[in-house]
Amino acid sequence: MGIFDFLSNQFVDVIDWVDEPGTLAIRYPMEKREIQNGAQLTVRAGQTALFYNEGELADAFVPGLYTLETGNLPVLTALMNWDKGFNSPFKADVYFFSQKEQTGLKWGTQQPITVRDKEFGPLRVRAFGSYSFRVESVSTFAIKMMGSLEKLTVADLEPQLRGTIATAIASALGTGEIAFLDLAANQTVLSEKLKAAVEPAFAQWGLSCTSFFIESLSLPEEVQAHLDKASSMRVVGDLDRFVRFQSAQAIETAAGQSGGVAGAGAGMAAGMAIGQSMAGGIGAPAAPAAAPGEDAYAQIEKLHKLVTIGAITQEEFDAKKAELLGRIR
Repeated sequence: MGIFDFLSNQFVDVIDWVDEPGTLAIRYPMEKREIQNGAQLTVRAGQTALFYNEGELADAFVPGLYTLETGNLPVLTALMNWDKGFNSPFKADVYFFSQKEQTGLKWGTQQPITVRDKEFGPLRVRAFGSYSFRVESVSTFAIKMMGSLEKLTVADLEPQLRGTIATAIASALGTGEIAFLDLAANQTVLSEKLKAAVEPAFAQWGLSCTSFFIESLSLPEEVQAHLDKASSMRVVGDLDRFVRFQSAQAIETAAGQSGGVAGAGAGMAAGMAIGQSMAGGIGAPAAPAAAPGEDAYAQIEKLHKLVTIGAITQEEFDAKKAELLGRIR
């Protein structure tokens, strides 16, 4: 190794760092090297550079181009007692921090959160979404998160941040103040509420939560299936309304077939017969016998539709079908 190579390895005259995706901070490689007097320091947009002397924070630099000399290193100069300015190389640890927003990060509840719902009682809810953050207070972040590490990435922090988010969500949803159906319908409002809940935890590490979104709120499959069935029944309404609805459909179908008004009359009779069969199937007063010539097979077909949507049980359908078939034997 020539003398020139030796000197170039010993002295640093240019200090800069190009951001790497997902990297939050690095310690500039200074092992066995000293900063040359008059060296150039470049701090790019979205970065902050900190100088340390023997573990003590000396000077901080915001974006810009600097020539390192006594005038712009006041703290470090005072620490080193350079009353006449430093004319020789000096030693310092230099850290670069990226303050750019880290976007597209995902969060989710590993285990369902049990909430006390106003309408349905205890429910187990899962939630998923995305968030972003940035280093807000470099000095706090440097002390609490970076320390003396060589490098710190988003991947290093994500498990801790996701745990904080999960805790905030459990606290916010566990109160049961808002019904689940209202939560699902107002995800924008809920996102803002949860963002406010996680911000204090982020701030203690020198971070700020810049965005927070809920993309999905879901229930266990068996609970969701029960709610779907209950929703179907609410859409159908009470039994009387359902019978009238089915009768109207029968009239419309029959009127469109051959027979015109006569067909419509037959359809109305069929619809009324369905209502009577339903009433008899669920314990209402016994229905009068079917009119002569009434199409039992059509009644069975319509009763089968009621089974399909859950309006009657399979046992009720089987009993009524046996009764109808008995009439035509």
